[in-house]
Amino acid sequence: MHERNYAVFRLLPLASLLLAACSVHTPSGPAKSQTSPEWRAHQQSLSALGRYQTRGAFAYLSSQQKVYALFNWQQTSADRYRLILTNPLGSTEMDLNVQPGVAQLVNNQGKRYVSDDPEVMIQKLAGMSIPLNDLRQWMLGLPGDATDFTLDSRGYLHTLNYSHNGQLWTVTYQGYHDDTVPALPSNLKLRQGDNRIKLKMDSWSL
Repeated sequence: MHERNYAVFRLLPLASLLLAACSVHTPSGPAKSQTSPEWRAHQQSLSALGRYQTRGAFAYLSSQQKVYALFNWQQTSADRYRLILTNPLGSTEMDLNVQPGVAQLVNNQGKRYVSDDPEVMIQKLAGMSIPLNDLRQWMLGLPGDATDFTLDSRGYLHTLNYSHNGQLWTVTYQGYHDDTVPALPSNLKLRQGDNRIKLKMDSWSL
């Protein structure tokens, strides 16, 4: 697990353009409160989602590196998921499978890594700090364990702040898919210090 620069990630300009071109929709009107019936109903609908898949574009930006990729997140249960990062030509750069107690990563050279903590493995191998354990909830538009969050005028999650392993993460929701039931995020941005993660969810399958 000492290897760091093992060519899992390359700069992918196409994905970068996709992220840069994404639209931001901010609904007008007063924000809903955490006790509003709209938020409670929406939260209940999201919490009932056990299996889903989302595809889109991913960017990780820090002072050390800039990483762009297309992603496919497949959630099969509350604690089982698969994350695939590909380049614009469709070649797999990283394939991460996570199950209770074990995570397995295969890079673009077919080399396999196993760990009991996917976050630590990604940090050591790729130098990226990604809160994977919380991201599953945040991608759906749920605050997870965060209690410091705001809602928009429709009762959807708008911002949240969460301290994770001594790091303060701020998540901002920049758009939702109104054609899904329940409504699911289309764009979100995570920030921790100088590290930024941008996700553009082009499609959802429930």
